[in-house]
Amino acid sequence: MTTQRDRGLHDSGGQLPFVSVILPILNEENYLEGSVHSILSQDYLGKFEVVLAVAPSKDKTREIAEIIAQNNSQVTVVDNPSGRTAAGLNAALKKSQGSIIVRVDGHAEIPRTYITDAVETLQKTGAVNVGGVMAAEGITKFEKAVAKAMRSPLGVGASRFHTGGASGPVDTVYLGVFQREALLAVGGFDERFTRAQDWELNFRLRSNGGIVYFDPRLQVTYRPRPNLFALAKQYFQYGTWRRVVSRRHKGTINLRYLAPPVALLGFIGSLLLGLIHPLLFVPAATYLFAIVIAATTIASSLGQYLLLLLIIPTMHFSWGAGFITSQKNLVPIDQ
Repeated sequence: MTTQRDRGLHDSGGQLPFVSVILPILNEENYLEGSVHSILSQDYLGKFEVVLAVAPSKDKTREIAEIIAQNNSQVTVVDNPSGRTAAGLNAALKKSQGSIIVRVDGHAEIPRTYITDAVETLQKTGAVNVGGVMAAEGITKFEKAVAKAMRSPLGVGASRFHTGGASGPVDTVYLGVFQREALLAVGGFDERFTRAQDWELNFRLRSNGGIVYFDPRLQVTYRPRPNLFALAKQYFQYGTWRRVVSRRHKGTINLRYLAPPVALLGFIGSLLLGLIHPLLFVPAATYLFAIVIAATTIASSLGQYLLLLLIIPTMHFSWGAGFITSQKNLVPIDQ
């Protein structure tokens, strides 16, 4: 196995950089042990630590985190009383010591070479943040169907961190491996953002002259939401907070982000106007036909196909509804 030592990677002092892996944790009793295990199993030859920022949870997350920390000196637990993701990341960042900051979620698992590959990419490219693919993998039948949709351009668009692609500079990446100095220079994570913190942070990093870089080798296992309601809530929040980012940072919106709200308004408008004249049902019928075709190309079984007929419109319309109804006062523009 090729390691950083084999590749001759080093910092200016001739040593491998100290890495801090930070995780915001909330209600992760089913996944936390697997996530931390994937971190502690890294082949990285330099020193690294793990900082768990634990929010008030409704399950045994806190107890599991404490046990993990008691059994491994590399792991530290800090409190995140607000429960907000960005606040937890900042709390973990403040506690951490590494010159490289690796963000991981409590329901994600990273491959054995993740840190080694990320540090290599940071050093070769001079980027301030590198990230890879949000490799959705389900356990239940529903989760597996959601994973199919999340990894297809027909479900979520053509973002490289969803569907893969060539390495290179991008607007944003999934999770991220940061140069600590660059992260601190822009003020860390904005705690006012419930969602879209990564996109908003990467915008500030780029505005400050940094490069955000996509590396397809950095495959992160992501567990999708377990049911349709949870999926709809997730995508509604995505749309809501992406609109907030577009208000706060002018010029950051593009056609890909406008597609879901336009599709929702067009679909509803077509259904209503179709009551006046049947031909006006055509746009709604066209969308539904497109979903049928999309589900056919993605699904690997009849059961999965039927689930995708519900999942894909739920993702589109929930995102669109969140975008349309997003309130201006969530994060004031003048702050």
